[in-house]
Amino acid sequence: MNNDKSGNHTVTDYEKIFHPKKLAIVGVSAEGYGFGSGMLSSLLTIGYEGEIFPVNPKGGEIAGRKIYKTIEEIPGQIDFAVIAVAAPLVARSLEDCLKKGAAGAEVLSSGFREIGTPEGRSLEDDIKKVARKGIRVVGPNCFGIYCPQSGLTILPGAEFPREGGPVAFLAQSGGMANDFINIGKWLGLRYSKVVSFGNGADLRETELLQYLGDDPETKVICMYIEGVEDGAAFFDVLKQVTAKKPVIVYKGGLSEAGQRAVASHTASMGGSKAIWEAILYQANVVQVATTWEMAQVSLAFAMLPERAYKGIAVAGGGGALGVAACDAAEANGMELPQLKAETQEKIMAVLPKPGSSAGNPIDVANPGVPPFILKQVLLHAAEEEKVDLQILMQLLYVYKAIQRRENAKSLREATPTIELADMMEDVQKKTGKPAVLVLPNNRQGLNDLDVEEIRREARELFLKKNVLAFENLTDAFHAIGQVSNYYRRRMERTGA
Repeated sequence: MNNDKSGNHTVTDYEKIFHPKKLAIVGVSAEGYGFGSGMLSSLLTIGYEGEIFPVNPKGGEIAGRKIYKTIEEIPGQIDFAVIAVAAPLVARSLEDCLKKGAAGAEVLSSGFREIGTPEGRSLEDDIKKVARKGIRVVGPNCFGIYCPQSGLTILPGAEFPREGGPVAFLAQSGGMANDFINIGKWLGLRYSKVVSFGNGADLRETELLQYLGDDPETKVICMYIEGVEDGAAFFDVLKQVTAKKPVIVYKGGLSEAGQRAVASHTASMGGSKAIWEAILYQANVVQVATTWEMAQVSLAFAMLPERAYKGIAVAGGGGALGVAACDAAEANGMELPQLKAETQEKIMAVLPKPGSSAGNPIDVANPGVPPFILKQVLLHAAEEEKVDLQILMQLLYVYKAIQRRENAKSLREATPTIELADMMEDVQKKTGKPAVLVLPNNRQGLNDLDVEEIRREARELFLKKNVLAFENLTDAFHAIGQVSNYYRRRMERTGA
């Protein structure tokens, strides 16, 4: 780490911060549970492969490891540290980590600016002073870093996926970071880096965003922001990064009540709703309003080819579903173009009758139409130049009736999930156009838990085949629309 004459950081060793080989945990306890001991347990469970050095003045042993009484006692140098001691002891701990060569540290401890007292603000200023000497600090009042490639994890992320992925997340909330990773775990998202930076006394949204903009492991950047330190610098970096990668922002504290909650959470100033929305739009940021929406949209960005989508072909059983598809498409800047007469003839030749139609939306009449017929429908529809993407509605719960009718041993046996996944994968390969599944489930009573189990299993299989799946049409069209709008605006603004 080098510093210029003003004390500002000029070099940050992100490799040591995100992929540390030697890690100190300052503030473990051999008795009871604390943040330090909890972090040690989480790191061991997720499979962190580097060296871990627990530190506590009482010494002793924990999880088969020696507890060092001081940071100075640790043999050799360290790359990174987790600080979980009382607030008045944090700055001194950071000084000692700096002497040991640490490139950075995450401070899990609270009791700083967020509590709104002169003492808390003074203790956070002490952290900033130490950081200027050459150690980057994540926090305080945070849950830290999750980097699956290195085995770093945040509290209490012992069971987070170890495999990496293309989505990064920067959050001023540790709970939000946990929620987003947990949603992604079953939804199909995988992450490059997740940083819960809390109060952001040192390393925070603007620098981290700039780093992720150049990070080859990151394709999509998500952010939960309550407030920023330097609005002009943040806006400049946003514009630079969104010219290269999609940035999805969930801005907390836009309401009056929300701004009060933000002030007591991380002591950040939320700012005007109108100003924030205007700035984000000018920077071509993808704006979302919930964690669930952020997860759905980031999954679409991670899996869909990078382009704008206009014409959508929709197939499924039921006329009302088709009407809903038309409305959802228009609401999100897309359309369902009428298919040519010759294309409709080809589709009608393979569809069951009566009740089917092929104008787009394509009503297959029977929601239990087998995958080999659906494949022909999708292949014919994809021949249309004005069709950019296809959506197939599948009501998996209808196979419960088919199970009874055919005396199948189980719902799993009666549901053709493997055939459906293989079919969708093949359609995408042959047509070069995305084929997206929508899997609604309106049977959610206690007697239908098997339906949800099959749907979750099917979703996992589809994702392995690189087939994007959504819970309902509204989510599907909204997420696809966000992808489309981002790439359309980027092309208009940058030509790329």
